[in-house]
Amino acid sequence: MKNIIIIGSRGYGYSYGGWETFVKNLILNTKDKEYQYYVPMLTHEKKEKNTVKVIDNVICPYIYVPNQGFVTMFTFTVRATRYFLKYIQKEKLENAIVLELGCKVGPFFPSWHRKFKKMGAYLIINPDGLEWKREKWSWWIKKCFKISEKYCIRYSDYCVCDSKSIEKYINQEYSYSTPTSFIAFGAYENRNPKKTQIVKDLFQKYQIKENHYFLIVGRFIPENNYELMIREFLKSNVKQDLVLICNVKQNKFWEHLKEVTHFEEDKRIKFVGTLYDEESLLYIRKNATAYIHGHSVGGTNPSLLEALSITNVNILFDVCYNKEVGESSCLYFSKTENSLKKILETVVKMDPKEKEKMGKQAKERIHTEYTWDIVVERYQKVFQNLWDEKK
Repeated sequence: MKNIIIIGSRGYGYSYGGWETFVKNLILNTKDKEYQYYVPMLTHEKKEKNTVKVIDNVICPYIYVPNQGFVTMFTFTVRATRYFLKYIQKEKLENAIVLELGCKVGPFFPSWHRKFKKMGAYLIINPDGLEWKREKWSWWIKKCFKISEKYCIRYSDYCVCDSKSIEKYINQEYSYSTPTSFIAFGAYENRNPKKTQIVKDLFQKYQIKENHYFLIVGRFIPENNYELMIREFLKSNVKQDLVLICNVKQNKFWEHLKEVTHFEEDKRIKFVGTLYDEESLLYIRKNATAYIHGHSVGGTNPSLLEALSITNVNILFDVCYNKEVGESSCLYFSKTENSLKKILETVVKMDPKEKEKMGKQAKERIHTEYTWDIVVERYQKVFQNLWDEKK
């Protein structure tokens, strides 16, 4: 068997986060029956401790971690990795590869790498985006993340980057001999979502009309440029709504947004909360006037790929991670005043055929570079190359 252990997502079967979506779709699209996947499940319930379930033939041990806020995933990753250090040895697993997602636990990597190597197992890191650049972290936390990233890259057998820009940064920043390759996240093609009851209720509650709203989907954090997008939208003369699907928290950032933009005074701005039903979210994406993507930190964002796969007009923040995905199929805005405002006002005047043409270009980007079949094939090639080194 080819044993692949994936650590760093909250578990298998979820679709509410980037890593969870990645893990679920990587496994579901693996056609080779020789692969056995293992994915630890985060639980806050003590009674589930030491429980092991098999879901879709994926072996899922439950790892108990009390709710510790942003430290929770750090603790979970450490405990899950320690669990599999013992598991590989106890079960005498052959052809074992441990794929760690994210760079939060770097100081443990030297020890883990040495122990896995003794067992004949390989350690792969997917660093995700540059966590140390996120605005929400204090100076010292950013420094800790930067050091952690350094250890993760140095003490891994392989580094998979989900963005060409991230791979370029890794190779320029670190002179270690750790090999790297670019493998993005994936998306599905040719979907025709139905209007679910969830969508009907949502549209009725917030008085939203098909093809009469701009859409934003993403985590409610400063580096996703919510303030910039809302400011520019408020200045525009478009009559469409701005629908925001995000995990709004009544925190300092929320209060800051209200204070500096006064968005609550404009009926076009509609925060509708989170939405995890896949069919409903696809329908909302498909029927948007345009999708606005303000993410400025990170690699290939799953939300962006979803948009390119089904939304005709996509307006992206002008940063290298976004441009390498969208290329000429999208429109780009910057922090320059009126940059986004002008694009919004242009989009509402666009000919339907021009919008369709942009949609076809976006879907072609998905077809040629970002389908899940392509992602699975590239990961399996990396895995196989590592196993071949043993021979």
